[in-house]
Amino acid sequence: MKSEIDIALKQLVAERNLPPDTVISAFTAGLISAYKKESITPESQNVSVKLDPSQGDVTIIIRKEVVEEVADDDLEIEISAAHTLDQSAAIGDMIVTKSMPYELGRIAAQTARQVMMQRLREAEREFVLAEYSGRENDIFLATILRLEQRHVIVDLGNNTEAVMPKPEQVFTERYRQGQKMKVILKAVENSSKGPELTASRSDSNLVKKLFEMEVPEIFNGAVEIMDITREAGSRSKVAVRAKQSGVDPVGSCVGLRGIRIQNVVNELQ
Repeated sequence: MKSEIDIALKQLVAERNLPPDTVISAFTAGLISAYKKESITPESQNVSVKLDPSQGDVTIIIRKEVVEEVADDDLEIEISAAHTLDQSAAIGDMIVTKSMPYELGRIAAQTARQVMMQRLREAEREFVLAEYSGRENDIFLATILRLEQRHVIVDLGNNTEAVMPKPEQVFTERYRQGQKMKVILKAVENSSKGPELTASRSDSNLVKKLFEMEVPEIFNGAVEIMDITREAGSRSKVAVRAKQSGVDPVGSCVGLRGIRIQNVVNELQ
């Protein structure tokens, strides 16, 4: 039977879309902080946690450095005392001086939760930056999460939110919660509040990316987009040229019976 700890960790992995090791690391950091606060242990003391999620077992492990003469009892152990614990201990070694099961009290559990959630938020920020930095002007199939006074909040996938401010919206479009549409990732900025992603429906690069998706000749380089002029919500002009002889650049973009250009037009509404 799965322990409550195992169930909670797996739930956090699913909700936060983070690697299991990251979630476990945040959880153990919370346990260490809770133990130090509960036992009034110095922050500098070498405390680690051995966790068995499947059984729900938590073990606190304390290590000290082996020295000839102890200057700080919280951090060091004399060589003679170390030998009673580990015959092979030598000066400079870090040895286990205490190992004990740990049961969280109510206050300790609150401390552990606070530290864990803070670590998870930091991990999420790092994940978003690593995942989306350098992907400006990429196209995403986004889902509209909510509408604010001037902004539209969209999900780019993996529960990653981006803001589509008024200038990046198209005045003729009507946005509704749950609606799916393609957007361009316009900017990725790391602010004091964490990563801030800006999405756009009005940027000319959206037209370019749509043509790359619909026209194989553009994607493989046989046809090149020279320039795009766009009045979002009204019209766009795209200048193309062939880079291979025998290729009709305009015909390639229009497609048989206009199917390629119609797909682009439909997406741009």
